Amino acid sequence: MKLDENWLMLEAPKQFTVLGLPVHLLNNLDDYSHWLGERLQQKLGSQVVTLNAEMAMEAQGNRGLASIIRQAELVIPDGAGVILYLRLQGERWRRTPGIELAQSLLHKAGQLGESCPVFFYGGVPGVALQAGRFWQQQLPQLAIAGINHGYLSPEAEQELQITLKERQPRLILVGLGVPRQEFWIAQHRHLCPQAIWIGVGGSFDIWAGTKSRAPIWLRDNNLEWLYRLYQEPKRWRRMMALPKFALKAIGHFWA
Repeated sequence: MKLDENWLMLEAPKQFTVLGLPVHLLNNLDDYSHWLGERLQQKLGSQVVTLNAEMAMEAQGNRGLASIIRQAELVIPDGAGVILYLRLQGERWRRTPGIELAQSLLHKAGQLGESCPVFFYGGVPGVALQAGRFWQQQLPQLAIAGINHGYLSPEAEQELQITLKERQPRLILVGLGVPRQEFWIAQHRHLCPQAIWIGVGGSFDIWAGTKSRAPIWLRDNNLEWLYRLYQEPKRWRRMMALPKFALKAIGHFWA
């Protein structure tokens, strides 16, 4: 299915639903990046959700999370389970990893320089700082409005909110994990109404060099989740969402 390019200046169409949650199906990573780039230039605030099977299953029993996903301006198919669901419904789409979309947005921010300052928030102490330094080296023109780790006291959290309101970053990357980052963005996006907010999960760890991404052949075969399990065996309980999601997807298909 080839999408009409006229949508680029409009609200992203909700092309499909996965277990009752919206997914915006654009042709490729470049289209998602281009659409968000247009919103950056038009100063249209947006929350980006990177939907995977784990988040979709969490939303089944968490009405608050489901509501946030439904209200997000852009929901991308990030996860093998979501792609499986779409393919069972006859939609031949490839996954769009959130980390790759975030990287594309950082490159756009680097091109815009001081007019598009970036804020990094989340992760354990030191990781977001190292991630920010990595991107500053990659993109010398990148304007960084601030960096904070995700383990803040209530007082430090209030200071962070004041900083965001004063500095008005245009791209805000939040690495607090699902669903905490989605709730945090929804609760605080009013502080920077013209910003693009995106939950990036563990991307800071990748950029900081404390963890690595799966080899390309695993990514291309929708097996990046398996590599993450190899790196973090303690995630096995969370990974149980994958077979549960698959059963739901198959059941929905045959219903």
